[in-house]
Amino acid sequence: MAAGDPPTGGRESIVAGERGQTTIADRVVAKIAAQAAREALDAVPAGGKAPRATVTVHHDAARVRISLELDYPSDIGRQCGAVRHRVTERVRALAGMDVPEVAVLVERLHSDHLRSAAQGRTR
Repeated sequence: MAAGDPPTGGRESIVAGERGQTTIADRVVAKIAAQAAREALDAVPAGGKAPRATVTVHHDAARVRISLELDYPSDIGRQCGAVRHRVTERVRALAGMDVPEVAVLVERLHSDHLRSAAQGRTR
């Protein structure tokens, strides 16, 4: 061992690229994406379900599909854009993956007017 070389404890030093790799499961990335979608939304509608995500990971890229429910009336385009942006930045930051695609599926719109009518109150 030459002066200045780090001690190896009797083992040869292995180059970083040959040590192995860390694999993050699709379901973990899906949980990150679903949480990021919740963070991006104004609120989950009363009686609605929290956002759900499915993810397909290929190498270091994650394709994400978010299913969510929104209040109506609201700016649906703005909320979907905010979800796409937040999911992309959180998956990149926490999982170290590129996110070339975030598909947002609005499964249901919750209307205050219809909810009030169902409770026997009309305006």
